[in-house]
Amino acid sequence: MNILGISVGIALFISINALSSAYKKAAEQPFKDMGADLVVQRAQKQQSNSGSQPKSMRGIRLPFSNQLFSPQDLTILKNLENINASAQALLLWEFTKTGFSSILGVDLQQPALGGLKAKDWIYKGRFPEKKGEIALEKHFAKFKKIKLGSSFIISGQAFDVVGTIEIKEGAQVSASNIYMLIDNARDLLGKNTDAVNLIYLGLKDPSIQNRIKSQISSKIKGASINSSDSFLELMGGVSMISDKFSLIASMVGLIGAVLLIIKTMISNLVERVKDIGILKALGWTRTDIQKQLMVETFIQTIMGGLLGIMMGYLISFLLGFLSISIPIPGEMGFVPSMANHTQDLNQIVRLPISVSLSLAATAMSLSVIIGCITGYILGKRTEQMKPADIFRQL
Repeated sequence: MNILGISVGIALFISINALSSAYKKAAEQPFKDMGADLVVQRAQKQQSNSGSQPKSMRGIRLPFSNQLFSPQDLTILKNLENINASAQALLLWEFTKTGFSSILGVDLQQPALGGLKAKDWIYKGRFPEKKGEIALEKHFAKFKKIKLGSSFIISGQAFDVVGTIEIKEGAQVSASNIYMLIDNARDLLGKNTDAVNLIYLGLKDPSIQNRIKSQISSKIKGASINSSDSFLELMGGVSMISDKFSLIASMVGLIGAVLLIIKTMISNLVERVKDIGILKALGWTRTDIQKQLMVETFIQTIMGGLLGIMMGYLISFLLGFLSISIPIPGEMGFVPSMANHTQDLNQIVRLPISVSLSLAATAMSLSVIIGCITGYILGKRTEQMKPADIFRQL
């Protein structure tokens, strides 16, 4: 009963803590897959008469939340301190009679951040290496019935399809239908040869991202800066509940285990009163009996801790098959609402749940501490026991 009580408490402690950390990891997954800590965008200025969406948006357009940065803005971002790496991209929308597509132009000469990470997700073929070549997202290519080696028309221009890309789970914030070199995307836009509307930043120290966000917001008016915290804010209720619930559930599990151990050990102590009386009559001291009880409890807590860790690992393994829906910040949704009114600005991510060595070590330490304290308390209860009084009650 002692071993079972300890194992249940430890298993609950491990599984709940693993589940709580998994929610945080899930929110960080999109940015982890992009290799960037921050994504900087500039939203379109709201016009006083923009009460409704335009009736026609045919052709190549800039997304509402991805307007062009000025050369001064790019200089400011380039001169920021504590930036480890940065990459630029150009995101475009194309509206045709047959539907909508998103186009992402990337610079192969820049670090593999954001959209350029798609190079690592090639499903068939290769990534575009020169002008006139494109790669299509796998499902988009299948829907359009486009195969490798064929041509695809974008804004009246023919492009060679040289590859298909399979977007990794959780990386939809950097997903696009079409990938090409940034020079091709600039030619399609036709405004200037340095057009950029997406900037990915990697920080030397991710812990200072809030400070960097404040610096960018103060220097570039209208800038929108997103990070993994942006997802946690949208998940606020779930993440806060998981944090608080994990602490409460862990404490309840541990307190329950302690109470169960103490109750069982006290019952065991009552049943062993005769044995303790005989040991004392034979010359055993209070210290000898306390050592005996503590050793027994210590062994039980070690066994219960190991069993609890195995049970907690099994529970966590089963929870790892669950998936959760992570809301995407509106400005990071690459698909306009008028293109698909049923578009769900969420991405489904399987819970990245795991039991770390530090969590297992903490659980085992708690188990041993509980055992030592319980053994000491029980040993103290034997101090007043006298052999004569014990035998008189038998």
